[in-house]
Amino acid sequence: MPQLSSSVYDSQRPEPAALLQLLKPITWFPPMWAFGCGAVSSGTSLLEHPLLLVLGILLAGPMVCGASQVVNDWFDRHVDAINEPDRPIPSGRVPGRWGLYFAICWTALAALLGAALGQWVFAATVVGLLLAWAYSAPPLRLKLNGWWGNAAVGLSYEGLAWVTGAAVMLGGALPSAQILWLAGLYSLGAHGIMTLNDFKSIDGDRQMGIRSIPAQLGADRSAKLACVVMTLPQLAVIGLLLTWQQPVYGAVVAGLLALQLLAMVRLLRDPRGQAPWYNGTGVTLYVLGMLASALAVRGVPGVLT
Repeated sequence: MPQLSSSVYDSQRPEPAALLQLLKPITWFPPMWAFGCGAVSSGTSLLEHPLLLVLGILLAGPMVCGASQVVNDWFDRHVDAINEPDRPIPSGRVPGRWGLYFAICWTALAALLGAALGQWVFAATVVGLLLAWAYSAPPLRLKLNGWWGNAAVGLSYEGLAWVTGAAVMLGGALPSAQILWLAGLYSLGAHGIMTLNDFKSIDGDRQMGIRSIPAQLGADRSAKLACVVMTLPQLAVIGLLLTWQQPVYGAVVAGLLALQLLAMVRLLRDPRGQAPWYNGTGVTLYVLGMLASALAVRGVPGVLT
């Protein structure tokens, strides 16, 4: 069968529903949650600037995270044609180079929205978008190595989203050092979460030459590593909360961590079988700790200065 040229495909219009599928709304929750934690940690009333809050959530979820998903689908289109031929691009529902055009346009729109929300919001947005392209696009393709790829996702979905939330509610100003510490530590812990998320594709990653951490280290060693990577930043958060004279919130985070440690015991007995279960339980406890930490620094004298 003769192949149509890309110009012929480009003359066709993509299906609107397929474009929405490229944005993968189900992936928006983590950065939106982190944005919310950042907004809370700013100490500003969330009802004081409702429009800023809505625009910020839109930026963190549908715009920046959505752009990263479109970029990823475009540069994975050849692999998806084999493994997931029903995806929007390989199926032809987003024909020709429309996936690339959509990725570029959505990235530009996200940057424009970030710029409208303030200097530091724009800076965080640009870094997040650069990481999104570096994660999926050659020559870097950070996703091909779990050490770098997980770091990029953790920083984008947790740290930068948190900083963005605080900066938006502070009128575009640079958040405090305490907020930056929390955002950075929870980004580090997210590296472990991403490692567990890769358990579902160990065999396929090895076949495709993708060096995810489970593919490199095996299930048992990578599960132990993920547990350590998730635990140590939370211990540091607890120490900081005590230093900032927030013992109640420190105890809350410690309690949530203790429950995670119990869940980790079950995870380590059967890492491949229990990773999905842990992602639904231990990770939930992890993100609740993020909120508790955000509440701890909310409007506390001497902490936000």
